[in-house]
Amino acid sequence: MISLRQAWATLQPRLKILEPVQFSSDHWSLIERLHGNFNDREVHTRLPIPIARFREAAREAIYEHAKQFDDVKTVYVDDSWFVEKFSNGTPDTMANYVRLYNDDVDEMMSVLVPSARFRKEHYAYGKFTVPEPHGLHTDHSAEDPEGGGEPICIARIEALGMHYVAGDYKAHDPRTQGMLKALRYWIAVPEGQPEDILDELLKQGTLKTIPVNHVMLMVAGNSSGNAQVTQHIAARPPNSGLHSAFFQRQYKLT
Repeated sequence: MISLRQAWATLQPRLKILEPVQFSSDHWSLIERLHGNFNDREVHTRLPIPIARFREAAREAIYEHAKQFDDVKTVYVDDSWFVEKFSNGTPDTMANYVRLYNDDVDEMMSVLVPSARFRKEHYAYGKFTVPEPHGLHTDHSAEDPEGGGEPICIARIEALGMHYVAGDYKAHDPRTQGMLKALRYWIAVPEGQPEDILDELLKQGTLKTIPVNHVMLMVAGNSSGNAQVTQHIAARPPNSGLHSAFFQRQYKLT
């Protein structure tokens, strides 16, 4: 039987625009535990982790295409998406890269979490100008609100990374919990204004930043108490805006 590490090592030739990362021994221990039981809450507290990076040519092409738009185009992938984007004889440039991304991520997830099956997806690209994040969120799985945590793979191209709550967020002291509440709902709390709290939590390391141009494995959330979902928040663009592309593909467990 092929081992998990052997399967990962032989994955590269099947991928089209991504390159699997070489996991450290520490990350391998996390991957092996997730492979056996994705809802290992202790492992969840140490996610997200990078599982792949974009090949240089793909990264450049996706970014250059995103730079052609002065607004943000958001597209949801459903049963009609493929027909709409590929059946009219003129290929949709970004949709084509999303299709390649999907194929590659599905290949990687078939190795890392064999029970993962596609649930939903959306992607966005163009010039991001909204000055405020829309709050800490966890990509709730409304389709199965009582289920456990689910795998989700996200990627940001070139600019505008994302911040996430590091470690076990339930273990934070009351003041930090109050600060996280400010970010979750983007409201003022006794601890301060959300803009100031975002900066403070980044400086003290409660919030860390996801690297761009990588595919990150995270945990999508629901109301289950047995899973620690990855609470994350979009980075703030400057007033002049920044061009970027964002891919998000979520799975359910069978």
